[in-house]
Amino acid sequence: MNDDAPKPSGRQPQLLRPTPDGWVRWLPGLRLLRNYQPAWFPKDLAAGLVLITMLVPVGIAYAEASGVPGIYGLYATIVPLLAYALFGPSRILVLGPDSALVAIILAVVLPLSGGDPLRAITLASAMALVSGLICIAAGLMRLGFITELLSKPIRYGYMNGIALTVLISQTPKLFGISQESHGPLRDVLQLGQSLLAGQANWAAFALGAGTLAVILLLKRFQRVPGILIAVVAATLAVALLGLDQSHGLKVLGSLPQGLPGFVLPLIAPGDLLTVLIGGSAVALVSFADTSVLSRTYAAKTGTAVDPNQEMVGLGLANLSTGLFQGIPISSSSSRTPVAEAAGSRTQLTGVIGALGVALLLLFAPDLLQHLPNSALAAVVIASAIGLFEFKDLRRIYRIQQWEFWLSITCFVGVAVLGAVPGIGLAVVIAVIEFLWDGWRPHFAVLGRVDGIRGFHDISRYPHARLVPGLVLFRWDAPLFFANAELFQNSVLEAISQSPTEVRRVLIAAEPVTSVDVTSADMLIELERTLGDAGIELRFAEVKDPVKDKLHRLEVLASIGDDVFQPTVGAAVDAYLDEHGVDWTP
Repeated sequence: MNDDAPKPSGRQPQLLRPTPDGWVRWLPGLRLLRNYQPAWFPKDLAAGLVLITMLVPVGIAYAEASGVPGIYGLYATIVPLLAYALFGPSRILVLGPDSALVAIILAVVLPLSGGDPLRAITLASAMALVSGLICIAAGLMRLGFITELLSKPIRYGYMNGIALTVLISQTPKLFGISQESHGPLRDVLQLGQSLLAGQANWAAFALGAGTLAVILLLKRFQRVPGILIAVVAATLAVALLGLDQSHGLKVLGSLPQGLPGFVLPLIAPGDLLTVLIGGSAVALVSFADTSVLSRTYAAKTGTAVDPNQEMVGLGLANLSTGLFQGIPISSSSSRTPVAEAAGSRTQLTGVIGALGVALLLLFAPDLLQHLPNSALAAVVIASAIGLFEFKDLRRIYRIQQWEFWLSITCFVGVAVLGAVPGIGLAVVIAVIEFLWDGWRPHFAVLGRVDGIRGFHDISRYPHARLVPGLVLFRWDAPLFFANAELFQNSVLEAISQSPTEVRRVLIAAEPVTSVDVTSADMLIELERTLGDAGIELRFAEVKDPVKDKLHRLEVLASIGDDVFQPTVGAAVDAYLDEHGVDWTP
């Protein structure tokens, strides 16, 4: 089997593989096409036909939930699948409109569009362009690691908040009630008032609730097209019983015939900042989801996926949908498993799915004209329910409560402030969490423990023996501006608490991975302070890159370059010899 051929599930992934030179490295689909095996086509064809049954109702439902007409969800299904098949590194990932993005898109589109569908799709397409450009730029700059800066509890928090926001936004449609969104809390109050006022359409609710029940019941069977079965049943019920006429059910209606054309989404200058913020939020969420899903299926299929290429592929897919009247897209955690369960081997499955949707728009645009809006709301609600994460949060609460409350803070932020400000809050909290861990790291004074090799934290081993006249101090973090003062004060505090007169301070610096200008200046100041008190400053186990930084930051020019020892043991022995201290290790 050649290097580009999909491997059977369960085989160990090929971790190191040659990267093609030149522009070909950015076209994984072209490389795969060159090595495509005829034996794969029947499985790709069958999986593509199965995939079509999900792409149509889901694309329409997510577009409607995002505040734009359903046809644009189908446009956002066709173009990105074709673009990702050429530029995306994953051989199985399915892209398209996604429930995780619904609340973000709606938060931008709803207040700015003023109910104008053309302006709504222009705003949504502009968000897709922004997201695409950000992802492409980040991928080319090899910034595929940035989504790892969001910890798991924070990701759970904002996804739970988005799920709740989507759930609240779609519940009125489930009851056949039309209402403007004013934020999750006010929307719940307004829905309660509408129900008490008798505004619910119970026929719409019966169809919507029935659709939701069928989807959830059949969800466990991956090979069963539960969404298709539920949507077709609801559509037939309306068409055969005339419920749209007799009970006033709102339905999808006829879709425009034809394929999307190239349209540059030009927005008003006053909308630019909001669209930029929303598009950035889309880029963050879509790549976070896509990278996790891509890695998961890469491990299952025994292939390797470059996160930077993944970011470029996702960016080009979003860029293309933004230029062809589509809404922002992401990977799908519901459609990808369907494709895999149906036997998909390559991205030809997505191409077949896109062509199937295109043929529907060309030759059968009225096929779903009786699809009730309450059924579309049920499709989105079912997906939103799947976004919630409770089980692992219970585990996090049990093992690390402060990270659990961090997650809850993000959840409340998204639910109360809205999707875009809430995700901004999540990013701010992630940065604060990172800085806090480095700002107040663990540090220790070390001593010798009988029966255990090496030197150990005296707070853990109160009977540890200290070297007379030596403070052996370990710092378990990089040194940077936020913790430089703490480091200095901690060293001075350790000196003041020494039971013997201190002659030398030895920094066990193996955990120190970096220094900056502020911490470098602090070390120079600390060395002078200690020198004035007749105390020497020495270092052990300093990494070579850190030494290089200390040299570049002119620390060694001030304190000398003979202050390093390769190990803590060697540094202790050197101290004992130089000062004539009689101490038994």
